[in-house]
Formats: sequence, structure tokens, C-alpha cells
Amino acid sequence: MAEQRNRSAFYEYAIEDKFIAGMVLTGTEIKSIRGGRVSFNDSFCYFHKGELYVKSLHIAEYSHGTYANHDPLRERKLLLTKRELRKLENKLKDKGYTIVPLRIFISDKGYAKMEIGLGKGKKLYDKRDSIKQRDADRELKRNFKL
Repeated sequence: MAEQRNRSAFYEYAIEDKFIAGMVLTGTEIKSIRGGRVSFNDSFCYFHKGELYVKSLHIAEYSHGTYANHDPLRERKLLLTKRELRKLENKLKDKGYTIVPLRIFISDKGYAKMEIGLGKGKKLYDKRDSIKQRDADRELKRNFKL
């Protein structure tokens, strides 16, 4: 089971709420995801006509794909319930909130799912606190192994 995480999202944003969304994909895209060839660099989610899309998510072209291979940076539609979409859209109207992709994984049924998070951008001092906490946790683990 391939799982890709967006590590920079937790560093750049304070994630307040998480959702699991389905993705509308083509055949070669799902094969690349299963191979773990996904990059989250600068990817984000946005609303267009009441539907949620992810932009700048790079899914590498499938190596054995033919003329029907996909565009690596195309916008992909995310599938959520109407209630979840309304909740996210209302929260986005508040200043500073954004929707970021957190991870992509393959569900038990074989479908590609994306975990998205409603986050608020961190200030510089918040990022320093995150680094300090991570270093403290690492030091604590190291001391217990001895």
C-alpha cells in the first residue's frame, strides 16, 4: 500500500480539521500513485462553482503509459459530501484559512483517497516552536533508547 505524506503542510499550517476525500483520476494516475510517484510541492485546494479541486499536485507520468498518459499537473476534483463541502466553504471565508492536502493513500477497497486539512498559516515564531518541540521529542526518544 503506497502512502505519501505532505510533511511541509504540518510545518507551514496549524491544521484544525481533517477530511478524507475521494479523487477523480484516470487509469495511469492511479498506477503512478500506487508506485508512490506523488509530489505535494505547493499544492493546495480551492472551490470552483461549489466543487473542490486540488491544484499543483504532481502525479508523475506512468512509465508504461501510451498516448493516453495523463498530464502530471492537471487539476483533480475531490469528492466530499455536500455537508462537508458547505462546512469547508464557510470556514474559507474566515481570514487566514486554507485547505491543504495532507496525504494520499489507497483505501481497503483499492480507491485512491486524499486526506485534506483545514489549516491556518503559522507565523514565524510558531514555526520556531514546532522545531523546538520536534527537537525535544527527538532528544527524549534518544535518551530512552540508551
